[in-house]
Amino acid sequence: MSLFQAKFDTAIWDVVSSIPYGQFMSYGQVAKAAGYPRHARMVSRAMSRSDKKLPWHRVIKSDGTLAFPADSDYYQQQKASLMSEGVVLLNGKVIPPDNDEPEDLDALIWGADSL
Repeated sequence: MSLFQAKFDTAIWDVVSSIPYGQFMSYGQVAKAAGYPRHARMVSRAMSRSDKKLPWHRVIKSDGTLAFPADSDYYQQQKASLMSEGVVLLNGKVIPPDNDEPEDLDALIWGADSL
């Protein structure tokens, strides 16, 4: 295992482990939070290399859908796990909880750290 992979994997595991019960993040959000923006496609591979059990079901695709084909066992497992934590799914998409704060459109499009 390369030094980069070891550092990357550890950072990903730390972020995924810290996703609170009933919450979720996209693969891209996990990569960015770990300090590796634009590495979203590497997140699932890093998660699969963990020796510890990770709350993998809390990581979803950026469009709000689950990461597996709808007819797969993993899809059903992820869906059941999220729903047991109170996460709402509608037509195969995770519905974010209502937020009383108005959204900053610039931050939404460009990212809060770019403002």
